[in-house]
Amino acid sequence: MPTRTTPWPAGTPCWIDYGAGDMPAAQAFYADLLGWSFTDGDAEYGGYLNALLGGEPVAGFGPSMDADQPNGWTTYFATDDSQATVAAIREAGGTVMVEPMQIGALGTMTIAIDPQGNGFGLWQSGEHTGVRRYNEPGSLVWNEVAVADTEQARAFYGTVFGFRFEPVDAEMDYSTFATTGDPLGGLGGLSTGGPAGWSVCFAVASADDTVARVAERGGTVTVGPMDSPYGRFAVLQDPWDAVFSIMETSAAEGS
Repeated sequence: MPTRTTPWPAGTPCWIDYGAGDMPAAQAFYADLLGWSFTDGDAEYGGYLNALLGGEPVAGFGPSMDADQPNGWTTYFATDDSQATVAAIREAGGTVMVEPMQIGALGTMTIAIDPQGNGFGLWQSGEHTGVRRYNEPGSLVWNEVAVADTEQARAFYGTVFGFRFEPVDAEMDYSTFATTGDPLGGLGGLSTGGPAGWSVCFAVASADDTVARVAERGGTVTVGPMDSPYGRFAVLQDPWDAVFSIMETSAAEGS
């Protein structure tokens, strides 16, 4: 049961949340699929709530502020200094959509887009340190971005977060990224078959069983399930067309 209760290192994908047009329906779908429970929505924070796995936060849920905005997942990166990271985003050609916003004692949130229009967030921890359980069934296992111009994206994210990139395969336009140590996620071209922009991947005990449940509950299977060097995976859409992936990993199998 991998658990972390302290702030994540700067540059690490540390939190994800979901903007929902129909909160109860979305909660029911993901609770059934990933075994989540939920905190009560806090009116002070617009009804935003936490998805829990074993009592620990693994994702956020909030109502969409714009009825025309599609449902979807947002990836947040840890920062020790929101203002400094915002300055780096702008200097590298990105745009800040929501300036650093203090969320009570919980922390500071920022929303930005990279030069190719892909949205992501920043989270500077206060009392809320981000994902507390990971790499086990029902929790976050990977974050990646698919872009039109991988060279430009590597330059942007390398400048903003200090990422170093390692190609996975000479024939595939896909690299892992890290600051130090193990890879934190991946960056690839649109030709890799995944969804455009940042996407989230959840660990599951059985990819095939999860795919079947998604189809039964009104979702769509867009890729797979299929085997990879890292585990059996699939790319899926929930009933509101929000894209996410699932991965049956050795860590998940051993949990």
